Amino acid sequence: MAKSSLVLLLLSILYIAGTATSASTTSSSASATNFIKASCTATTYPALCVQSLSLYATSINQSPRQLIQTALAVSLDKAQSTKTFVYKLTKFKGVKPREKAAIKDCFEEIDDTVDRLVKSVKELKNMGSSKGSDFQWHISNVQTWISAGLTDENTCVDGFAGKALNGRIKNSIKARFVHVERVTSNALALINKFGSKY
Repeated sequence: MAKSSLVLLLLSILYIAGTATSASTTSSSASATNFIKASCTATTYPALCVQSLSLYATSINQSPRQLIQTALAVSLDKAQSTKTFVYKLTKFKGVKPREKAAIKDCFEEIDDTVDRLVKSVKELKNMGSSKGSDFQWHISNVQTWISAGLTDENTCVDGFAGKALNGRIKNSIKARFVHVERVTSNALALINKFGSKY
C-alpha cells in the first residue's frame, strides 16, 4: 500500500506542478512537448513514450532529469496497476491448476519488478547533483534494477507458453505485462541516454 501511495503522490506532484504553470505561454508548452518528442526518439516505442509523458510536459519542461524521473514514475504506476490486477486473479475460483501456478509466478515476478522500480525511483532521488563516479554509480544501480525488472516481466509471459494455457487470463496478463515492459523499456532507454551525457 505504501508503494502505491508513493506512486500516486509522485504522479500527483508531477501533474500539479505541470498544471500550476499552465498559465505559461504556448511557446513554452510547445517547447516542452518538442523536447519530449525528441527525447523519445531514443526509445524502442517512441509513440508510447510521447503519449505516456506528454501529460507531464509542463513539469518535465526541458529537464532531462525530470524526464527520466517522470518516465520511471509512469513505469512504476503501470507496474503497480498490473500487480493489483494479477493479485486479484490469484483469488479467482475455478482456474486450472497450471493457470493458477502461472498466475502465482506472474504475481511474484511483478512484485519483484515493482520493488526494483521503487528502488530505482529512490536511487534517482538520492543521486541529487552527483557528478563523476558517484553519478555513474547511481545510474548503474538504476540501469541494473530496471533491466532485472524487464527480465521479470518476460519471465511471467513465458510462464504461459503452450496451447493448454491459451485463453482470456493469458491474454489479459500478457497485454498488461507487455504494456509494462514497453514503458519500462522506454524509461531505461531514456536513463541510458541521460547517463551517457553526464
